[in-house]
Amino acid sequence: MAERSGGTEAAVESGAMGVEELLALPATVNVATAARALGISRNKAYVLIGKGEFPVPTLPLGGTVRVPTAALWKALGVDRTAGADG
Repeated sequence: MAERSGGTEAAVESGAMGVEELLALPATVNVATAARALGISRNKAYVLIGKGEFPVPTLPLGGTVRVPTAALWKALGVDRTAGADG
């Protein structure tokens, strides 16, 4: 599997997500998951959200914040059909 993803091993070592993991995310994710996908800390993500500088639109829902996965894919340049070829 590492040869198909072209960098999955490095992503796992750094704690960042690989493309396959990104494609498996649900429709929305929490800020911690979005931060991990972007390769930043949860705290940095909340600081950026507070400043209006987070690179992905967020959905404030009561006391929580959700991040739309499709927008996260777009910000990261992930083609959601990349894994569909088998």
